[in-house]
Amino acid sequence: MKARKMLIFLVLLIASVSVMAGCGSDKKEGTENAALKTIRILYPGEETDRMSEFLKNEFAEKMAADLGLKVEVVFVPWAQYWEQKDIMLAANEPIDLYWDGLPDLSTIVNKKQAMALDDLIEKYGQDMLKVLPKEQLQGATIDGKVYGIPSAYAPSSAMYQLVAVRQDILEAVGMTDIKTADDLKEFATKAKAKFPEMKGPADIIFKPLTRYFGDEQYNWIASEDLVVFGEDSKKAYSYYESEAFQKVAKFNREMYKAGLYTEDLTIKYNERDSRMQTGLYLWVEGSVGKEMEIINALKANAPNAKVKTYLLAEDKPRYITATGGEVLGIPVNAPNPEGAMKFINWIYKSKENYLFALYGVEGKDYEIVDGRIKKLTSNEFFYEWMFRNQNYQMFGPDVSQESIDKYKSWDDKAIRSASLGFRFNNEKVKSIETALKEVTGKDLAAIRSGFVDFETGYPKAIEKLKKAGIDEYVAEVQRQLDEFLAGKK
Repeated sequence: MKARKMLIFLVLLIASVSVMAGCGSDKKEGTENAALKTIRILYPGEETDRMSEFLKNEFAEKMAADLGLKVEVVFVPWAQYWEQKDIMLAANEPIDLYWDGLPDLSTIVNKKQAMALDDLIEKYGQDMLKVLPKEQLQGATIDGKVYGIPSAYAPSSAMYQLVAVRQDILEAVGMTDIKTADDLKEFATKAKAKFPEMKGPADIIFKPLTRYFGDEQYNWIASEDLVVFGEDSKKAYSYYESEAFQKVAKFNREMYKAGLYTEDLTIKYNERDSRMQTGLYLWVEGSVGKEMEIINALKANAPNAKVKTYLLAEDKPRYITATGGEVLGIPVNAPNPEGAMKFINWIYKSKENYLFALYGVEGKDYEIVDGRIKKLTSNEFFYEWMFRNQNYQMFGPDVSQESIDKYKSWDDKAIRSASLGFRFNNEKVKSIETALKEVTGKDLAAIRSGFVDFETGYPKAIEKLKKAGIDEYVAEVQRQLDEFLAGKK
């Protein structure tokens, strides 16, 4: 009996010690979690199951160990991203980092959506500068201060002027390449006849067509698509009043009337990339390396797909107009701007970090074979196009050496635009800009895509544009542009 009581006592003692040890472990773990500072990233797109698992496990462990950070990613579907970004930042929701397009940087700054980053870069971004040269950061400079990180450092001449084409379908209809706008129309016509299950182009590619139809090369230098810079004349022009735009609109109208464009190209314009990746569309606006960027997602739906990128009017000069198309911004009221900069710096600190963020866990999500990166699943992690860096970039096994060589030498004969680094400040014309964007969004976008008859719709839309103040707006852009160009002499 005495022995039995002793046995019971020992069992209870061991159990008690185990519970106490467990409580101590929980307390320690809770203390460690409490010590982690949080950053919240606003991010476009849909969260996949694997990305969710990655963020909660391997990535969370890495962030805690390397940076003492807990990273929360707030996903917003593409169609709602920009509207939700504006709403959330205006409401001072706790966002520490977000993505946007570099051409809109001045608008972002004027909306008080981005803080100056010079001090943060100096303190926490020195590793980043080893692979993002200061010339790259100058592309996000306004009044001598850096307001964003141009995160994609890669060949960039003729940005937004290329078209990424389903090469397998092109060859299947008896064509070999694309050189002209008429080639595109012929391709879409033949594909519709031979492959009725295909849904036509995914995009109206108005910028590549503008390159093709323009007497001089243009690049966009104000809010959205309102004003272009003429590379020869060094002048600012109202894009929608240009002869190039009129030719683009007439071409797209013919495409629509021929049944080659769907209504989605107008109504759901921003979904063009996701359309292309379904495997049911023929082309989308491209960029240097676009085929490498989309091929894995495309092959998940069309296993035999091949993509090739073409430059219309290839004989015309290629200009470098911006230091990439992407920008990472830290809001003025970010709760943890230091953590946001540490996170950006961490991605670029080493190739190991870069590959981990963009491709996941080696051996589980990807493997490297003969110097090429092979994705083992179709999962996406942090977008490659958003963080692409030519110092770390790797190519997939299906990318031809010819494409890689072309990619690496793409900027060899490029010309630096005189407008490179120009940032329009809309402070004096905000109300005019708002009125102009309403006209372009409601009237001119539909004309641009061929959805509305050009002959009847265009004169009315231009009249509205004039009443909204386009001439005053262009004059203000020109005034600032003249100051900028004079300062470079």
